[in-house]
Amino acid sequence: MRICVYCGSSAGKKPLYRKAAQELGYLLAREKIGLVFGGGSVGLMGAVADAVVEKGGEVIGVIPEALARLEVAHEGVSKLHVVQDMHERKALMASLSDGFVAMPGGIGTMEELFEVWTWLQLGMQDKPCALYNVGGFFDKLTSFLDWITEQGFLKQEHRKLLFESDDPEAIIHSIRAYEPRGDDGARRKLGI
Repeated sequence: MRICVYCGSSAGKKPLYRKAAQELGYLLAREKIGLVFGGGSVGLMGAVADAVVEKGGEVIGVIPEALARLEVAHEGVSKLHVVQDMHERKALMASLSDGFVAMPGGIGTMEELFEVWTWLQLGMQDKPCALYNVGGFFDKLTSFLDWITEQGFLKQEHRKLLFESDDPEAIIHSIRAYEPRGDDGARRKLGI
């Protein structure tokens, strides 16, 4: 099993963000879950990857050529894919992953999360999506998502497809408990 973690190429202003990234990385390695990430060695991206590497876990990075120097491509990972552009990056990250977790980050992190969540809503992929709500980072976003649901722009069933927690173990549990649709449209447990 592999989980794609979307997060900032900066560490943010609060030390708890980096600490949470490290804790998630240690948890992934302990649970023998591979990490798929944006391929950079900086910020939260680098922190989560370093933690998985430190504990001997699998780490697959995917980085576009143009960002390899800016985000300082992580050379210490199990496999580093250098791709042409962001579209190829996102498609490869999605195909290599069994689920998606967003941590604190900027607009790139939000865009990546919203894309895979939209694909889930539309049935274009059937892999779980989660927010790791470190220190309440996503509180305003989740309030906004609840509001657009109340306004009729997001169905409640689709809103529920985005799991949220400030506990990394609960996030891993939610991804493992996710029930993908079978050929008949019914949900089935991953059993991973």
